[in-house]
Amino acid sequence: MDEESRPSPSPSPSSARRREREQTIVMSTLTVLAGAVDAISFLTMGHVFTALATGNVLFLSFAVAGEGQSSALRPVVSLLAFVLGAVAGSLLTSRLVAHRRHWFAAALAGEGALLAVAGATALARNGSGSLTEDPDNLVIAIVAFAMGMRADTALRAAVPGMPTLLLQVSLIRLIHGLTSDTPETPHRHTIRVRLVATVLGIFAGGVLGTLITPWGTGRALLAVAAAVLIIAGLNVVLARYRLLAPDLIG
Repeated sequence: MDEESRPSPSPSPSSARRREREQTIVMSTLTVLAGAVDAISFLTMGHVFTALATGNVLFLSFAVAGEGQSSALRPVVSLLAFVLGAVAGSLLTSRLVAHRRHWFAAALAGEGALLAVAGATALARNGSGSLTEDPDNLVIAIVAFAMGMRADTALRAAVPGMPTLLLQVSLIRLIHGLTSDTPETPHRHTIRVRLVATVLGIFAGGVLGTLITPWGTGRALLAVAAAVLIIAGLNVVLARYRLLAPDLIG
């Protein structure tokens, strides 16, 4: 039996806890970056979200009703690109998971590369400023496509309490956990920590994204892209030293 076909030994309790902490740190960081992307999108790309699909549905409804600050086109572009990104992400990660080769890192690398392309496109087409006055639908579409891929990555990773893009469900689950009479367990404590990290992560990401918007849309997106690519690289490098499993999730 070759090395890859041998069954993996059951992790010890200490290694399982360590892995839970590592997953929480990585997914919390990705949550912060998702919040930053939406802050950059809303503040510098013409009042549109690229990760928060619910916001775009509302913006589209405002535009259809003849109110609001956003035209119908930008929310439609973002929503369609988000859906296409989720479809592409699902097809890509399905193949990667089948081969069991660093699927999580590869999915993040794809997201980071797309954000880098969006940043470079914004710089090339619009210079170093923001796109508030002249929104660029191509940049919006690329970023939303990347975040659609992220949505699929987070769903497939299935780290309890850490969707990286959804705030409402995490907040309600946190409140339910705090008010229920369920006995306290280590697993329940971990979930609570992750839910808090998700809520605070979106907030911190919004602050971070707001602080870097003076850099201009292109440079801000490139900064986020670099962070995502670093996380992808670390996931692979640390796996080789057995600080993580062969994949963060696997």
